[in-house]
Amino acid sequence: MHAMGKAMEPGMTTRELDGIGRALLEREGAIPAPESTYDFPGATCISVNEEIAHGIPGERVIRVGDLVNIDVSASRNGYFADTGATFRMGKVRPSLDRLCRDGKRAMQTGIAQVGSGKPLAGIGNAIGRFAAGRGYTLIRNLASHGVGRALHEYPEEVATWPNRGDRRRMHKGLVLTVEPFLSSGGIWAVEGDDDWTLYSQPPAPVVQYEHTVVATERGALIVTLPG
Repeated sequence: MHAMGKAMEPGMTTRELDGIGRALLEREGAIPAPESTYDFPGATCISVNEEIAHGIPGERVIRVGDLVNIDVSASRNGYFADTGATFRMGKVRPSLDRLCRDGKRAMQTGIAQVGSGKPLAGIGNAIGRFAAGRGYTLIRNLASHGVGRALHEYPEEVATWPNRGDRRRMHKGLVLTVEPFLSSGGIWAVEGDDDWTLYSQPPAPVVQYEHTVVATERGALIVTLPG
């Protein structure tokens, strides 16, 4: 993901950027999870501006000022991991720059709540307080999830927004993603005409940052940090 972000340049298509990601995964003997699990038409999900998730790599040209979300999930030797981030293509509007910085902070706020014996709902409750305190909204139908032997497994849905009804607790060794979708007005993700790409409803800028983490007695072990 970070190599793709560094390689991104104005005039490149999202298909070309996806090709860079595919080559890097193949070099490491990894299998793109969207393709292998859901028959997604790409090795990675690349979403630009109004596209907030599951964007299909294609002929869309990346331009200066764009927000580009790169979501990479893959498996190797039967184990899966999932990571994502929103990258700025050159200089963006100050409000978008601030949204990106706070999007990463929202993810870190959620990760700080991960640990053996802690409540799963603590993740979304903490992110919700962070978002509300800074005047943001959260997309409320795109959740974090368990990951490990499959791309999506128990706990199948972990809210990254306040959820008083979830009484589950994390056990030692639980592997999950933390991936809030922070927005300046969006509430829901809605599917576009291609049956994959998701858009904000109501329309508003959205950023996403994601790590795969393991719950330990000492807190979260982040396994998708760049090497």
